[in-house]
Amino acid sequence: MWQPDGWGQTRIGVLTPHADIVPEAEFNALAPDGISIHAARIPFGGYRPGGTMDPTVANDPVRAFADPPAVDDAAEMLAMAPLHAIVFGFSSSSYVRGAADDATLKSRLEARTRGIPVVVPCAAAAAALGALSATKVALISPPWFSTEMDQKGVAYFGSQGLEVVYSGPASLPSNQQAIEPDQLYDWVRSHVPTNAEGVFIGGNGFRAIGVIKALEESLGRPVLTANQVAFWCALRLSGTRAPVRNYGRIFEFDLPRS
Repeated sequence: MWQPDGWGQTRIGVLTPHADIVPEAEFNALAPDGISIHAARIPFGGYRPGGTMDPTVANDPVRAFADPPAVDDAAEMLAMAPLHAIVFGFSSSSYVRGAADDATLKSRLEARTRGIPVVVPCAAAAAALGALSATKVALISPPWFSTEMDQKGVAYFGSQGLEVVYSGPASLPSNQQAIEPDQLYDWVRSHVPTNAEGVFIGGNGFRAIGVIKALEESLGRPVLTANQVAFWCALRLSGTRAPVRNYGRIFEFDLPRS
């Protein structure tokens, strides 16, 4: 008799840059029945009205995005809703600020979220690679990352005991709204070396989850993306085992015990 109304028994929040439409779109695509997505937007100095940005994003606004008070206040307000986990949807700040700062950010935000766990995507990626027993990783950065920022990503994962066997910004249009899945699929498939045990496609604003299944079938290796691993981690922390199909092997795994 009743029609679906979007009600979620498990509710995932996401903190996202004010003009970024990708994290919400991909979370909604990943979410099985009974999971709802709720977003809060935070000002990011790299965006112009309509979601356009410079072809190469600068380090300073990326670093500033994780500074108090804007993100802390947004986390506190979002946590007023009855959520089960909250994702900090901005992986580039992890590259610029480092893994130790990720841990500090997580603790700082959780002090404002009434005990609701906060997921930081790059930390979730490291956990996912651990769950998959993948220690050699190919790191694919968005086209708007500079070579310097990409190398900071190499240093980030190196600090987590992982070996980055390939890295580089994808040579695709440096425009979030212009990238099509076939372009990303062809780029990744042609650049991942045979010794990579897994692939991580960074950038929560990088439209990427649609190619995961096809890439895993083609490469024969697990493929991770920033939004996928963040959603996987958020689901596990929320205590739900709702199945997510066709978006990667990682959803078959639990979080590694710390």
